[in-house]
Amino acid sequence: MEYFRPIAMTDPARPAGAFTLAGGWCWFDRAEVLSRAAAGRIIPASEIPAAVLHRLTAPRAPFAALEMDRPRLMGILNVTPDSFSDGGKFLGAEAAVSQARAMAKGAEIIDIGGESTRPGAVEVPVAEEIARTVPVIQALRTGGLTSPLSIDTRKAPVAEAALQAGATIVNDVSAFDFDPSMGPLVARTGAPVMLMHAQGVPETMQDNPLYGDVLLDVYDALATRLARAEALGIDRARIVLDPGIGFGKTQAHNLALIRGLSLFHGLGCAILLGTSRKRFIGSIGGADRPEDRAPGSIATALAGVAQGVQIIRVHDVAETRQALRLWQALNTDHLETDA
Repeated sequence: MEYFRPIAMTDPARPAGAFTLAGGWCWFDRAEVLSRAAAGRIIPASEIPAAVLHRLTAPRAPFAALEMDRPRLMGILNVTPDSFSDGGKFLGAEAAVSQARAMAKGAEIIDIGGESTRPGAVEVPVAEEIARTVPVIQALRTGGLTSPLSIDTRKAPVAEAALQAGATIVNDVSAFDFDPSMGPLVARTGAPVMLMHAQGVPETMQDNPLYGDVLLDVYDALATRLARAEALGIDRARIVLDPGIGFGKTQAHNLALIRGLSLFHGLGCAILLGTSRKRFIGSIGGADRPEDRAPGSIATALAGVAQGVQIIRVHDVAETRQALRLWQALNTDHLETDA
């Protein structure tokens, strides 16, 4: 089997005949052909099979009413005592609401999670996860916040309670693997959904992650999960796919996935990238404390944007928004004045 990775560009000197990547801000006129049996080779984009080229170029549908023609930021709000970066800081509803309002000044989506999925984390009971997240969602909606709110959970009862409280999006890091009721719930409610690749569960996922070819293996796994979601009646237009940086991956795996991100446009969905403050950023960047990893997090975020990634999940919203505005001013015709 062959895979086609568009070589994404943003240079204003765009050659005639170049294709627009996913209806966004990048273009490509070449692609790398990858396979498990042979070394990669470069071909003109015009030689990509028609069905694949259509998926690579077709504009992505709006997701949660957000156009996917520009990069979007997703602010992370962990209402947990033990998340790796900010555990305990926003566990109280008042602190969580205040943080969400601050992030909404720069982020289009607020992602609310009540269960840590850091390496080694243990499962949180459903009732406790609901008690942590639902009051925050209710308070934000009662207070007039209209931004899309995402519920970061693997469990259908938590997702259902959150949607009823005013959440917009389901963000399932297990891509329906953890709870078999999650897929039918998303299909029934019509909620937009984010499906992430993970190898294993948080308790054990970093013990010894192994892949034959991490880029192609993750692509195939996401293709399988996408097909399963579509079989449940969930339209591809309301699915975002996430390669799951740090979820059952070594540092080398993470870097290979980030370098090859443009491959995932071939699945025909918008892409989410979440690298914020993760361990490999600290290891490479020399920052032991997660809160000191904003510069490295921004570097990886912009690497994703340069490959057409539509949604970037971050802790440091204001800093990333500033960097993104400068990147857009330098690399595209679009200059944002607000979020």
